[in-house]
Amino acid sequence: MNTTSDVGATSITLSVAVDWVAGEEIAIASTSFNGREAEKRTIVSIDKSNIDNPVLQLDKPLEFKHFAATETYGEKQISIRAEVGLLSRNLKYKGDDATTEVNQYGAIIFMHSAGDDSLAARLSYTEFTNVGQAFK
Repeated sequence: MNTTSDVGATSITLSVAVDWVAGEEIAIASTSFNGREAEKRTIVSIDKSNIDNPVLQLDKPLEFKHFAATETYGEKQISIRAEVGLLSRNLKYKGDDATTEVNQYGAIIFMHSAGDDSLAARLSYTEFTNVGQAFK
């Protein structure tokens, strides 16, 4: 982040250019000693009139203050800023919200080799929600 965002803010200013678009989800890191003050928001719109410092309009107000500044200690300057990360370009794989809990079944992924156990799978940047099968 380029500037501090206070509680109740509905926009944040970034310190770098991004190719993000409205509708994508972001995570804003905590800048306090409480890591639970990280927040997840959806981008409503982006003002890129200053390409190096885009302003993101958020879907709901921030619940916590997120600090951004450059502090000077002696002859050294240290940039202390909340990190903002894009979440929504990751793969989301989820079971049915309405029936998963009741049925205790969710989405599952099957991977098959040609029969010679040669299959190797690696999943990165993937979120799994309402998945698996109870008691199996």
